[in-house]
Amino acid sequence: MTGANVAGTELSGTELSGTDVAGPEAAGDTVTRLRRTAERLFAAHGVDGVSLRQITREAGQRNSTAVGYHFGSRDGLLRAVLEHHLEQVAPRHEILLERYQTSSPPDSPAGLRDLADVLVMPLCAELDCLDGGPEFLQVAAEVVNRSDWIFAPGTPIALLIGRHRRWSELVEPYLPADAAGRLHRRFAVTRFVYVELGRRARQPLPRRDDRLFASQLTDLVAALLTAPLSPRTSDLLSERTD
Repeated sequence: MTGANVAGTELSGTELSGTDVAGPEAAGDTVTRLRRTAERLFAAHGVDGVSLRQITREAGQRNSTAVGYHFGSRDGLLRAVLEHHLEQVAPRHEILLERYQTSSPPDSPAGLRDLADVLVMPLCAELDCLDGGPEFLQVAAEVVNRSDWIFAPGTPIALLIGRHRRWSELVEPYLPADAAGRLHRRFAVTRFVYVELGRRARQPLPRRDDRLFASQLTDLVAALLTAPLSPRTSDLLSERTD
């Protein structure tokens, strides 16, 4: 199964697949080995559940300061893990975003589902990425589900959420009043996608029905984006003063 099959679109494998990424660089590349080792250990034990010394040791580095030298800090190493995969996700995202803007009917259920695909499918392709895609999804799920990181430029959570700005602008007309701004529904939906993909990535291989999973996830995103506010939520929102 390839990422293109997960997406269920007419995109070629080289356009959307997570397996089109080249394998790890040469074994002597210290930066790559540290990043790949951190990726694996962060996924298995949590971002704070593994020491930098353990990462350095398992990456085969004798210099105990290697992480600090190449990445500056734990957060710098975490950002490197996320950025590596987001660079692979970005072209897939742009392909589907351009397709939506040129061919999808605006302000329609079909257009909404195409926009949901723009968010979901490029990330789903990471389930098949041989260059640590499943590990990335597990780490990303932890990052977006934590409450102790401030959303500021350059922070790990901003790397994952902030890059969807154009998508956020396009999806806003589909949202109920107040859901776009004061209730931050687009943030909640994006976080939901990462958490669900992280859960999926933890399942042992071989997984069944990844295409069904991806299509269902798109359905859920479309439903969450457009769910009407209940009278109770509207009343509670009207009581807020901020």
